[in-house]
Amino acid sequence: MSSSPKIEDALREAIISQPDVILDDSDVMQALIAANEKAMGGNIVDLRGIAMERLETRLDRLEDTHRSVIAAAYENLAGTNQIHRAILRMLDPLEFETFLRDLGGDVAEILRVDSVKLVLESVQNDEDPAVQRLGKVLSVAEPGFIDRYLTQGRGGNVRQVTLRSVQNASEHIYGPNAEWIRSEACLKLDFGAGRLPGMLVMGAEDPHMFGPQQGTDLLAFFTGVFERTMRRWLS
Repeated sequence: MSSSPKIEDALREAIISQPDVILDDSDVMQALIAANEKAMGGNIVDLRGIAMERLETRLDRLEDTHRSVIAAAYENLAGTNQIHRAILRMLDPLEFETFLRDLGGDVAEILRVDSVKLVLESVQNDEDPAVQRLGKVLSVAEPGFIDRYLTQGRGGNVRQVTLRSVQNASEHIYGPNAEWIRSEACLKLDFGAGRLPGMLVMGAEDPHMFGPQQGTDLLAFFTGVFERTMRRWLS
């Protein structure tokens, strides 16, 4: 008589009536495959088992890629909504001083940064009363300062958007809070022919908030809107 255990009739009938339940259960299928390989012996190469293992590996990789793509899409959508809300808030003020003050307030809060500073190159000094009133957001620098700051004095091409970590943030830009800034986004501003450039700087305490490996499309769009808004104020 055979010593192999017999499957109960009720269980056998349940499997036959609902085979999809077995096929959909990965743990059960793996157990069946392992039992089949054991019954075949160690000297027999199970090509079907090898193929299934490779397919499972590929499926796992595809699932990981799928999750990564979905996460990136959600992150990109969230970033787009964030930039749009910041732009709408930036377009609300009817007075220039309110516009500038909102940069360091509601706009900074929407963008989730710790500091927003506007730097304008000018031949005038920063003792102008208007500059003094808006010192928390606005600072004035001599011509050429912005390019030197963006290239860190090394010269070369200047990008419209520069993302980087910082060790010793500039007190000229961030003031007394400079010691807390660990990363920044620098947006170079073109105000049109005959005008000196400007720069909008977003600073964050998080050293990973901004980095050169990140995309700049959304911030480039924000820069374009900000430039056009400033041109209207300056005119």
